[in-house]
Amino acid sequence: MFLTYDIIVVGAGHAGCEAAAAAAQMGSRVLLLTMNMQTMGQMSCNPAMGGIAKGQIVREIDAMGGYSGIVTDRSMIQFRMLNRSKGPAMWSPRAQSDRMLFSQEWRSCLEQTKGLDFYQDVVVGLLIRKGSCTGVITAMGHQIESKAVILTNGTFLNGIIHVGEKQYAGGRMAERASSGITEQLISLGFESDRLKTGTPPRIDGRSLNYSRMEEQPGDSEISGFSYLGKPRLQSADQRSCWITYTDPSVHDTLKEGFDQSPMFSGRIDGIGPRYCPSIEDKINRFSDRDRHQLFVEPEGWNTIEIYVNGFSTSLPEAIQIKALRKVPGFEQCRIFRPGYAIEYDYFPPTQLDYNLETKRIRRLFFAGQINGTTGYEEAACQGMMAGINAHLHLQDQPPLILKRSEAYIGVLIDDLVSKGTREPYRMFTSRAEFRTLLRQDNADLRLTRLSHNIGLASAERLERVQQKEKEVKQIRQSLKEISATPDDINGFLTCRNAPPIIQRQKIHQLLLRPGIGLKDLTQCLPKLREQITTHSPEAIEQAEIQVKYEVYIEKEQELVKRMSDMEDLAIPVQFDYHKVQAISAEAREKLGKARPKTLGQASRISGINPSDVQILLVYMGR
Repeated sequence: MFLTYDIIVVGAGHAGCEAAAAAAQMGSRVLLLTMNMQTMGQMSCNPAMGGIAKGQIVREIDAMGGYSGIVTDRSMIQFRMLNRSKGPAMWSPRAQSDRMLFSQEWRSCLEQTKGLDFYQDVVVGLLIRKGSCTGVITAMGHQIESKAVILTNGTFLNGIIHVGEKQYAGGRMAERASSGITEQLISLGFESDRLKTGTPPRIDGRSLNYSRMEEQPGDSEISGFSYLGKPRLQSADQRSCWITYTDPSVHDTLKEGFDQSPMFSGRIDGIGPRYCPSIEDKINRFSDRDRHQLFVEPEGWNTIEIYVNGFSTSLPEAIQIKALRKVPGFEQCRIFRPGYAIEYDYFPPTQLDYNLETKRIRRLFFAGQINGTTGYEEAACQGMMAGINAHLHLQDQPPLILKRSEAYIGVLIDDLVSKGTREPYRMFTSRAEFRTLLRQDNADLRLTRLSHNIGLASAERLERVQQKEKEVKQIRQSLKEISATPDDINGFLTCRNAPPIIQRQKIHQLLLRPGIGLKDLTQCLPKLREQITTHSPEAIEQAEIQVKYEVYIEKEQELVKRMSDMEDLAIPVQFDYHKVQAISAEAREKLGKARPKTLGQASRISGINPSDVQILLVYMGR
């Protein structure tokens, strides 16, 4: 009945969809197995993509030829560039999406991908032969053969849903959990643990009083996520979000249900996300605060359903309704479905190699929440990298392992594999030590050529990058050649409360002044306007950033160069850490378990200090 596939991807969430798309685009024959063909690429929680650091990840996925950016651009109902008041290293795109349209667009993209098949069934086991994964076993009794398997099970592995004192098996509201895989992997020697996440109640938007809330419109300029073109959305057509707040009366009402909370009663064992806590956890941990911000987010163009971002909860449904009706604007609210918490199995990612292949079983790859992460974007980038590396492995090609200085994706995977995680891992700009280099505006310049070389990014993407590089070079040359006289520019500088110039000055120098932008200068300098405005807005922005932040970029590049000497220094595969008595027993144990491939990787393992690395360097020299 079934072909023997190159790769089977289990699960069609954000990780599974990107994994299947990447491997198929590179030439593998792929089967995407999912419990429900109607929920492929579904937004299980908030209807949004991007945000702080997450927006950079989506742009990196797109630069490499993934689909998340394209799907988001086709389904967004609002766009905002966050942190515009800060430097470009902090700018982060974020989009509200139409939840149903997002899933439809994902399915459409996948169905148009050659070499990709689909099947609806539940995977209950893996085929393991001679230490390699060779396929899957399904609930329908099928044994489907493959050369590699990628597990992207999300929250479905032995998932348990909690609402107050009620609990039942489920991987998502109204969807069954998956069992069998965890038990088999544990029998094979894998370590497993439990995590938990939660989601807010969904509200009937017709029952809300928006006049009591603060409107949050989208940006007037919509740049979107994909480097292949502008989004369909027009600025005037965007849907607004709204902001409201809890108050002490809301908190007091929520506290009435604390004795029935599965989180406080001990019925939930798994650790929840530190940076996205439930509303009851916020009240408990931050008791000094008398209010918490709530974002009221529409779920699409043609639905009245509202997502209450910031009100994640697993309290009894009656308490949820009673508390919500004390929130300004929610006095008459009606609930479509209550908030809930979900507990699920995950596998600490220190059991993986940097290509996301498991160390115990060859040709078995993990991606997404099975590795302990939280968030669509974190899952999607892992899926893409697992798909890429599964294909490369089958072609006997070296893996693609992005460095921390190359991509936020590289930071995420390096953190997971070298340090592991005991709580749901979320990406932040603060996790990236080279964030001046890893900006959302230059992901294509960093990654597209690299991806094209391995057969993923298309020729069109490469041509766009080459054209952008050419234009940026031309713009920067013009900025060094064109000058402004005091008569040309001093009127403008005076209006900006900036010191006037006393002699002719190159535009390149003027741009280094705080608060002076290239767009401003083109308005008062006709010659500059003639030279610059023929180029694309993306190239103009890129040239300006490179000029303004050149000193900082060069310093960070120099730091990367110094770090790379240690980063690339390979540790012999069979290196015996137990013979190195000069380092602590804890360090020897952790190094022996993680088996880092380079000194750079060893230095980032939790509990390994600089002196341990220096001692290793001496021993390796011997």
